[in-house]
Amino acid sequence: MSRSGRIPVAIIGSGNIGTDLMIKIRERSENLEAVAMVGIDPASDGLARAKRMGLETTHEGIDGLKRLPCYADVGLAFDATSAGAHAGHDAILRADGKMVVDLTPAAIGPYVIPVVNLDDHLHVPNVNMVTCGGQATIPMVWAVKRVADRVLYGEIVATVASKSAGPGTRANIDEFTETTARAIESVGGAERGKAIIVLNPAEPPLIMRDTVHTLAQGADRGAIVESVAEVVEKVQSYVPGYRLKQDVQFEDVKASAPVNLPGIGPSHGLKTSIFLEVEGAAHYLPAYAGNLDIMTSAAKAAAERWASRAKEAR
Repeated sequence: MSRSGRIPVAIIGSGNIGTDLMIKIRERSENLEAVAMVGIDPASDGLARAKRMGLETTHEGIDGLKRLPCYADVGLAFDATSAGAHAGHDAILRADGKMVVDLTPAAIGPYVIPVVNLDDHLHVPNVNMVTCGGQATIPMVWAVKRVADRVLYGEIVATVASKSAGPGTRANIDEFTETTARAIESVGGAERGKAIIVLNPAEPPLIMRDTVHTLAQGADRGAIVESVAEVVEKVQSYVPGYRLKQDVQFEDVKASAPVNLPGIGPSHGLKTSIFLEVEGAAHYLPAYAGNLDIMTSAAKAAAERWASRAKEAR
């Protein structure tokens, strides 16, 4: 713990996500103190910004981090690199007793959506923040599931501005769809999940938009509307730009005209469609980059809660 009483943290990955996270922690954190920024490109803007803000920096990756004077004091590390790199990082960090918050789709640790299941996983050494699309949409699948008997299917479409997707995001597209689909099931509660991401090249860049479709049984329309509104408000506590774009839409899928769900077969129930918009806080990239903001905000919220509990334990 630093002299300020906050937990020293390192950020691995000096791209868009890592840089935005650094700014959020440095300017707005109660329990965390960013002390190190790690990259592999010595000319990256993220490393230059970190140095100007007084962090220790290295362009030599995880090996360089271990050589920094502050490494011994680091209690938690954020990994904002890639799914492929994370496995090696995780092994080193956990061997050295560091808590790991994984912002890649590697999914070594359990999936965490702060509004849904954060408190269930505060004791584990590595938590996975799923994906930006997962952070935006899985709370809505869960909002339906908690007032329904069954959610047979959950499908999400995340549309983000192409300019907000850096090389790390682009390298992880396959992992994005696979990880998000699995988390729709394991965290959101759907029996089958599907995820689609669209990188929109429009100019001027469009704000992040997300569409969520579920097919549920034993659900009441009014209860779903109330549940969705309540969960939206909870997400807004750490992502103020998160909001419904329009009223929740419903459609009855009758048993006489079922839809065929892969792995389930002909199915009927209440189809719910939820349309979201995520405006970023513009800490690093412009406000259209809500996909960046919701990912870093969720990671920060998870780390803040972990740090608060660690401080209480001491």
